[in-house]
Amino acid sequence: MKRPSGIRKRPVDRIEVRDPGPKRGGLGSGVVGDHIGSRKHHGGETQAVYAVAREELDWWAEHLGRELGDGMFGENLTTTGLDVDEAEVGERWRVGETLLEVCGPRVPCVTFAKHMAERAWVRRFTERGRTGAYLGVREPGAIGPGDSIEVVHRPGHGLTVPMFFRAAMGDRDLAGVFLAAEVLPPIEHEWLARVSGRGVS
Repeated sequence: MKRPSGIRKRPVDRIEVRDPGPKRGGLGSGVVGDHIGSRKHHGGETQAVYAVAREELDWWAEHLGRELGDGMFGENLTTTGLDVDEAEVGERWRVGETLLEVCGPRVPCVTFAKHMAERAWVRRFTERGRTGAYLGVREPGAIGPGDSIEVVHRPGHGLTVPMFFRAAMGDRDLAGVFLAAEVLPPIEHEWLARVSGRGVS
């Protein structure tokens, strides 16, 4: 039986954001009403909310020769005027009533590839390396269209979401930098240690 997916999104007037609980189990998504088909690989405290810059969707729209509406990448937040992919891990954003923390990149999967229906989509998305950011919820609340996004804390270590993505995709030296710096949430630290073959430090 085909597993249902929550990747198809459409703009709404308001979302309610909550703490979804641990990575495996819990409520899954941090957005009320957002379905997650595979909680083993998606959702939880470090993947509660997914943000993508409108500017990144526009870049892809130009290169793919098709219109990409807000939510096309399955994101919960489509931002404007914020370079999501230059965010440092641990950076905190005030968005509407919420306080969100940058936890890591989106890793492309088969479901994403099928949804996009583009040739070699996983490879192309990986090569681009600007994945948007998964966010954890530090303070729950509501977010509506037009709410401002304020970066209220930037750690200053310089380890950004795209760098984390490269580390996860096989750059063992960069993975070592992340693991030694201990800047990742525990779940993501353990995951990176495992996929990079460096063991849990």
